[in-house]
Amino acid sequence: MDLDDIAARLGVPVEDVERVQRLAGDWPSAPLPARADAPAMLERLGVRPDDAAEVMEGWPDPDSPLWTAELRWLLDRSIALVRADLGGHGWLVPGPELPRDRGPAWRHLYVYAYLALVDVAMGYHRDHGVPDSVSWATLADLGRNLAIDRRMRREGWPVMQSWLTLHSRGGLYELGRLQHQRGDTAIGLHIPDSGPLTAEAVDASLDGARAFFPHHFPDEHYTAFSCGSWLLDPQLLEYLPEDSNIVRFQRRFELEPYEEPEGIDADVEVLRFVFRSLTTPLAELPGRTVLQRAVTEHLKAGRHWQWRSGRFPM
Repeated sequence: MDLDDIAARLGVPVEDVERVQRLAGDWPSAPLPARADAPAMLERLGVRPDDAAEVMEGWPDPDSPLWTAELRWLLDRSIALVRADLGGHGWLVPGPELPRDRGPAWRHLYVYAYLALVDVAMGYHRDHGVPDSVSWATLADLGRNLAIDRRMRREGWPVMQSWLTLHSRGGLYELGRLQHQRGDTAIGLHIPDSGPLTAEAVDASLDGARAFFPHHFPDEHYTAFSCGSWLLDPQLLEYLPEDSNIVRFQRRFELEPYEEPEGIDADVEVLRFVFRSLTTPLAELPGRTVLQRAVTEHLKAGRHWQWRSGRFPM
């Protein structure tokens, strides 16, 4: 099969297939875990039973009729593409977005790639002395994101499949309440959907990072924590009480001057994180919390949210 044929069979632009081929180069792929070992691995990665059942249904057995030649090519080359950037910490798209209504093999192709890369990521962690407890807590973001995608009626995964390449490459570590992304001079902070964002939990996570990175990545020198998020939008101060966890988190940062971010619609991101829905009409969104009511009131007034960036010294 040539690349034009692969692209046609996948229903994606040939440029997307050419990109995968170019970035994967001659790098080897990596094998998936044995089918018999997969349920235990999925459980350890925090995958819920309903999502695990779908993943197992579409498992890439050698004789599976679900797995056409073009799907097998894309799985192999996507694994190699991510592996080629092992140790990287930038945004990486592992392959083209696929039509997800064509069955579990199509829907979860990048999940299978992630599973094949678990041993690769664990090896990278071991080379840097990262404890297994941190490794598994970090990699278990797979289950969290699959559950969010299900809650979002399959609207969430196109972003998440790229997000999870950070975990596979050793670019991000979950240390308590926050996820910490390696960078150039700053550690990027991310806030997983894992409970209240209390000041105490944030402090503990930051203290953990201050010890973790000099110990496990001594050649990297960080001077600050940074974050880019709608959570840093000062407009939230119009709606939330001063002692709210979000306001207390926001107050830690010195904001950079506002610039419209390329490729990010802050209104969409707020709806994604606050309501886990991108298609529910504004009038039908729930208003159970102060934050939910703030989001909808702001948008109903014809205003827009902002994606802001900030940092503070490490």
